[in-house]
Amino acid sequence: MTKYRMLSYIGIKSPVHSLTGAAKLIIFLLWSVLVMVSFYTPILVFLSVLGFIFFGLSKIRYSDVSFIFKLMSLFLVLNLAAIYLFSPEQGVIIYKTRNVIFEGYGRFTLTFEQLFYEFNIFLKYLTIIPPAIILMVTTHPSEFASSLNKIGVPYTAAFAVSLTLRYIPDVQRDFEAIYQSQQARGLELSGKASLLKRIKRTVPLLMPLIFSSLEHIDVISRAMELRGFGKNKKRTWYSGKSFSKTDIISIAVGILIFTAGIYITFKNGSRFFNPMAGF
Repeated sequence: MTKYRMLSYIGIKSPVHSLTGAAKLIIFLLWSVLVMVSFYTPILVFLSVLGFIFFGLSKIRYSDVSFIFKLMSLFLVLNLAAIYLFSPEQGVIIYKTRNVIFEGYGRFTLTFEQLFYEFNIFLKYLTIIPPAIILMVTTHPSEFASSLNKIGVPYTAAFAVSLTLRYIPDVQRDFEAIYQSQQARGLELSGKASLLKRIKRTVPLLMPLIFSSLEHIDVISRAMELRGFGKNKKRTWYSGKSFSKTDIISIAVGILIFTAGIYITFKNGSRFFNPMAGF
């Protein structure tokens, strides 16, 4: 049992699991485009709440994906800090108003616009992470590949994605085996050692993991080549599913939310919601 779960399929029964991979992928693409385009804060708040509701409906335990949430949280903090470090008045440029909270040193001032802009960036992450995790852990890799192929992705590329998703648990298992074998040999990698020492001692573990992964890749590629993979232009999918009534309704609701979100975002001629305009 690996210590951390990455984005591997978790097979349980839930309303989200019952949807086909193609339906979930279409909804996620619509969701992603809306989140990327819109800076309208009420929409982002609505989508973030809706995303966590879907996460609850998927019946995925937080402990199963906590490592991903923590990793993305770290990346989010670094991203927000970098935005302020390199462009402390980006919010002023975007919203075209300037309400200073306090004057800092040199160009490092703090404005309501900058805080609000970075809050929207935070909301974007909060909105996109749960649906992305849901898509990956509630869709079987083979079905996910068939879904990609169904929306026009070549089956060779779709199959490569499927193999990647299938291989994530194997990489976790190999790393855990190497990790435990090194601890059995007396290399301290637990919380008893300092963080810096653990990082230095973990880096050498990557080499056997890389060689093991390359060996697996070579075996799989040779097996696929011997079976004539890629010879034909089309292929059938054992795990492929046809759209059900629930899928069609879900896609229709997704299109409705997407259309309404785009309309509300651009109805005033700008995709940026600025509550400071009246200050």
